[in-house]
Amino acid sequence: MRSVPTTSADLTDPGFLADPYPVLAALRAQGPVLQHEPTGRWLVLDHAGVGRALRDRRLGRVWRDREPADALAPFNLLHRHQMMENEPPDHTRLRRPVAAAFNRGHVERLRPRVRELAAGLLDEVAGAAATDAGFDVVGEYAEPLPVLVIAELLGVPASHAPDLRAWSQAIVRMYETSPSPEVVSAAVAADADFAALVRDLADLRRRHPADDLVSDLAATELSADEVVASAVLLLNAGHEASVNVFGNGLVGLLRAGRWPVAAEAAPTAVEEMLRHDAALQLFERTATTEVELAGGQVVPQGGTVALLLGSANRDPAVFADADVMDPTRDPNPHVSFGAGVHFCLGAPLARMELAESVALLATRLPGLALAGEPVRRPTFVLRGYEQVRVHDGGGSDDRFPA
Repeated sequence: MRSVPTTSADLTDPGFLADPYPVLAALRAQGPVLQHEPTGRWLVLDHAGVGRALRDRRLGRVWRDREPADALAPFNLLHRHQMMENEPPDHTRLRRPVAAAFNRGHVERLRPRVRELAAGLLDEVAGAAATDAGFDVVGEYAEPLPVLVIAELLGVPASHAPDLRAWSQAIVRMYETSPSPEVVSAAVAADADFAALVRDLADLRRRHPADDLVSDLAATELSADEVVASAVLLLNAGHEASVNVFGNGLVGLLRAGRWPVAAEAAPTAVEEMLRHDAALQLFERTATTEVELAGGQVVPQGGTVALLLGSANRDPAVFADADVMDPTRDPNPHVSFGAGVHFCLGAPLARMELAESVALLATRLPGLALAGEPVRRPTFVLRGYEQVRVHDGGGSDDRFPA
């Protein structure tokens, strides 16, 4: 067995959170796999290694209830029954009915509605867009749109959209390293409230089915807890991914001088938005048996492997000029949706929603420019912006070049 190259890189350092890519490039140059001394995790950094690990069935998602289990019961309940936290055969049983529901055409059914919702949101900010101060394209466009779309997909009344946004944001903060007691408390409360809403809706749909995903799931063999967990996963994954991909990608396009994007070119641009500044930077797997990774690094049974998706997406062995935002890049074999049995089930919905929202924004506001310095979320695992102020054209501030 070869000695394991190690790193003590601080993945919580504010400088790293602001721009992790120089550090990730330096780590990747040390080798495809490093052991992270502060956490004991094996970090997989290169594109080939991440791709292999995503498909390696010996590296699985192994859920362990967070402690104290009693206090965190609502959080554990929702995650214990999610497909993302399980391996076959449970993963297959949980994923099959959701995949079948998606295959019944729910995504394409929503395309006209996505355009309508996006247009309505842009109508609301049209006046602000013409001013120097502009508007927050994340808070007023990118964030409400996927919540409204997923609410319609699930069959949740639009009046609950503000609740869904708040619950999703509270829950996903638990995925960062060492969440504070305040974050934990907020996540548990959000889990309980979200579960109660979906449970009541599923009970109603069993008696009175409608043309929505909760009705489809409620009619399957899934248990009541599994229906709730599946619905919550769809909102959290779909909402957070869409918001962060949009914000990260739009800032990248503006700073690279690649705006506007032609409507017909939006799907290709979206793939680059997914790659260039990945919304999900880290995905953990657990070795269910001893596993040898690249470079002869051996992970013992029970060892934790952290797949650094953002690093893989900047691997120069695969992507020419990997640090450059190129909305015409094709092919674009990024790993932002994962691979293998855990490939993102909502990828078609995310791609459609992002392409439609980017194309409409470019058509309506072709002179879009940054109106202030974007405000980053102080997180790494889920990377995104809290605020991105933009305006259309004139009066731009030279301090914030687009």
